[in-house]
Amino acid sequence: MVIRVFVASSSGSVAIKKRQQDVVRFLEANRIEFEEVDITMSEEKRQWMYKNIPEDRQPAQGNPLPPQIFIDDRYCGDYDSFFESKESNTVFAFLGLKPTLASKESEP
Repeated sequence: MVIRVFVASSSGSVAIKKRQQDVVRFLEANRIEFEEVDITMSEEKRQWMYKNIPEDRQPAQGNPLPPQIFIDDRYCGDYDSFFESKESNTVFAFLGLKPTLASKESEP
């Protein structure tokens, strides 16, 4: 199982950069292995990301913005989904991982 975070290294948006950093820092701080996929360096990877986000999760206008999170080829969500799971202390379930002792998911 590989967690992949699709990012844009050359984004001009401060908000997108902060969101990407938030996801990456959380994963690093929790020693969760992941692969960072830079969509600005590969049109093929960008198109793969666009194509594999479910239709009901696509934005009303334009293309989906990074960060986008996948486990292998299964779509997990975007930053808003990640943030909601982080706030509700269910991020390990969101990422398809076993919960840690500090998370709500580990409570009986």
